[in-house]
Amino acid sequence: MTLKRVNDGGLVLLGCGKMGSAMLQGWLAEGVEARNVYVLDPHPSDWVQGVQADGLHLNSDLPDSPAICLIAVKPQMMGDALPRLQALGGGKTVFLSVAAGTSIATFEAVLGTDSPIVRAMPNTPAAVGRGITAVIGNVNATEADLEMAETLLSAVGQTVRLENEAQIDAVTGVSGSGPAYVFHLIEALAAAGEAEGLPADMAMKLAKATVGGAGQLAEDAEESPTQLRVNVTSPGGTTAEALKVLMDAESGFVPLLKKAVKASADKGRELGGKS
Repeated sequence: MTLKRVNDGGLVLLGCGKMGSAMLQGWLAEGVEARNVYVLDPHPSDWVQGVQADGLHLNSDLPDSPAICLIAVKPQMMGDALPRLQALGGGKTVFLSVAAGTSIATFEAVLGTDSPIVRAMPNTPAAVGRGITAVIGNVNATEADLEMAETLLSAVGQTVRLENEAQIDAVTGVSGSGPAYVFHLIEALAAAGEAEGLPADMAMKLAKATVGGAGQLAEDAEESPTQLRVNVTSPGGTTAEALKVLMDAESGFVPLLKKAVKASADKGRELGGKS
């Protein structure tokens, strides 16, 4: 039903950078027809330009009432980009935003309070189909609208539905910014391996594979991450000794990540004018 609704009404994509392109690739693979997609982007990639051969509309006139419009521009560009969509507001078009820090109220102020708006927070693993996106709709977004948004977003990973918009800043701190924390963990783990005498390339290979493999195991296993940790920690062994440092109540992972997630969430609130 979602693909029919999109193909019948059309899909507008405002901004087609890395995130927008990853989503577009997923949609095309799932059955959205290129001739029903309208991309607005001042600097389209070679790949996006190439999809024009399949019928994609690039920086052209938009349909009067597309089924859905995905807003994927950076928050700093929102003020200039959003007015281009005003003519689509107040009708049947569902607006789906993946921009951090831009509130539903901001969209309603430009697009009209009667427009169905779904705000989403994805993360960068969407580029490899392993993202997770949290969504929340305004009062005009129907169950069918939310299901359409979730179906489109599921082309690049999992989705979760929030209870209220205030939760999205916490999501930003955990999963939105979270991949950067993991990348830094890989950097730090590799650097620690070098400090213990490993060649740099070997230390990095070990760190990448360890973090990637452990993440996959945590997602696939029936046991909780806590139980998985216990499973690989022999009393008095090498892992237990390392965990004494990492689980320190004052300087370990828990207090450090609480501070990091709070800093990210606070910045999201600041960008959204809620600080």
